[in-house]
Amino acid sequence: MRETAAGTTSDQRASDVRASTPPRPHRIAVLALPGVPPFELGIPSRVFGSAWDAQGRPLYEVTVCTADGAPVLSDAGFTVQPAAGPEALAAADTVIVPPTHAMPELGRGGPLPPEVAAAIGAIRPGTRLVSICTGSYVLAAAGLLDGRPATTHWNLAPEFRRVYPMVKVDEEVLFVDDGDVLTSAGVAAGVDLCLHMIRRDHGASVANRAARMCVVPPWRDGGQAQFIERPVPEPTSASTTATRAWALEHLAEPLTLARLAEHARMSLRSFTRRFRDEVGATPGQWLTAQRLELAKQLLETTDLPIDLVAHRAGLGSGNSLRAHMRTAFGVSPAAYRRTFGTGTDPAPAPAPA
Repeated sequence: MRETAAGTTSDQRASDVRASTPPRPHRIAVLALPGVPPFELGIPSRVFGSAWDAQGRPLYEVTVCTADGAPVLSDAGFTVQPAAGPEALAAADTVIVPPTHAMPELGRGGPLPPEVAAAIGAIRPGTRLVSICTGSYVLAAAGLLDGRPATTHWNLAPEFRRVYPMVKVDEEVLFVDDGDVLTSAGVAAGVDLCLHMIRRDHGASVANRAARMCVVPPWRDGGQAQFIERPVPEPTSASTTATRAWALEHLAEPLTLARLAEHARMSLRSFTRRFRDEVGATPGQWLTAQRLELAKQLLETTDLPIDLVAHRAGLGSGNSLRAHMRTAFGVSPAAYRRTFGTGTDPAPAPAPA
């Protein structure tokens, strides 16, 4: 072992260099297929490109690629020139498949085009797979959703369920996280899913900052159920919007269904029905989700004891918080804090280019 003039070894210096070297960004490959809608294609680059660490370094590297490296025609009539070919899929940590409007055979259970099947077949085992909207058809046609829960655009869910009976379709949610395979509902639900992935990877503070940069809410209430076609309510009918905003400011307090309905000046039955129509979830489900989001933010940005976090989030005791977090996220509050906790808000992110 060689000593340096400063009395340190070359091995020590190499270790110091490795320790000071920032981790490489998470590599995301976005597969652009013929007939891709430009909005959905651009979601991953825009959302993940807005995620930085506390030092202002990008956390993700997003590459748009095609199955054979050649340009593809979008459904808007212009050509998408990819930055890479299928080699980007093989090197990616996450592969995202936006929808395509040029493969109607997938809606009949037909096979993937050979070049697409070959490109997907080259993805490394363990790579996180994601679909936006009807990109789920591509994953299903490749057999990657068999036996798994998944979602797609609500309007196509009956067809999807019929054509791919091995997939456990849930058309009432904005996205489904099944660990290494994630699927989103239609169009803007892709934004919700990308923010969820940032939150899962790096915590709520980073995801919230990315959402602010994109000028979108960090998460949306409910699921697709609120967008499924149903009779339009009378313009004079009451809304639960003001009560939901009020509840968010009083999460630490007991918020019974009766209290919520009283605030909204509705009967229990009318409030419950109206709430579900607007949000796509019951008041109890919605309250639990909001309280868990608040608890995660407190675990990330403060050093409060677990019991006090639970109290401020309206979840009662530390034991109750532990049970809720294990059910919802598969992790304890202490483990979540060790992974994402900073004790302070992260440093300001750099201004967008």
